[in-house]
Amino acid sequence: MKVTNQKASGRCWIFAALNTLREQVAKNCNIEQFELSQNYMAFWDKFEKANFFLESVIALADHILASWRGYTDADAFIFAETEEKAEGAGAGASGAAGGASAAGASAEAAAVVRVPHNTITPIARRHGDVWELDLVLRNNITTEEHPLGVYHPHAELHHIKKENIGLIEVMGLAVLPARLKGEMELLRRTLLAGGSLRDDAVLAQHADWAEEFIARRGLADSLAAGTLSEEALETVIEEEIGAVFCRVLEDAGVFKRNAAGQAAFDRFTKTL
Repeated sequence: MKVTNQKASGRCWIFAALNTLREQVAKNCNIEQFELSQNYMAFWDKFEKANFFLESVIALADHILASWRGYTDADAFIFAETEEKAEGAGAGASGAAGGASAAGASAEAAAVVRVPHNTITPIARRHGDVWELDLVLRNNITTEEHPLGVYHPHAELHHIKKENIGLIEVMGLAVLPARLKGEMELLRRTLLAGGSLRDDAVLAQHADWAEEFIARRGLADSLAAGTLSEEALETVIEEEIGAVFCRVLEDAGVFKRNAAGQAAFDRFTKTL
């Protein structure tokens, strides 16, 4: 049979192998002329290589997740788990069980449980022709100062965003509560009219924030004189909301974007 030619297609090993293999197949099957598909071999070769790469990425992500779930760094206030008293355990025990059951229920209610805190939010996405996998390190530990979470938007930002960040926000797009549309409209009108923010139940929560950026930007005189346009004030408010959202991201980040945070992150990566 005539030898097939790769014609500089970069598949010499496929053509060489199939040229050799088809001779034996032709002999065994008593076929005079036929050709094995080089494209078939090339496709599945690429497919298996791509699958091996993806499986390797998944294995790496799983390794990082397992490491993070068990990682503690007290200096960075990162704890894989903490001990907490179980609340309400045994509260539904029947009185018919007698004193022994009541004592058992009390002991169970006072039992200590270990609460895990570390997890990962994975984000797989495509940028042009490139696929990437982002792993967002999360920790849900709480304190008396931050009852919703240490790595959660802090209380002074709740007037803009109280909810924690999700996948879309990690990727850079702020998701803000729908209530802000009406509240910011009311804030703008009140400021332009020279009204008091603290006299309104809705606007009172924004008063400290608004007064701070008005003073910082030197807008008090133009607001009092009525020379600040509605469009200009709207731009200012949008920019200040963006600044608050940046602080939301900073609060939610386990490793802060500073020297101490980078050092803590380096300590974690060295454990992988």
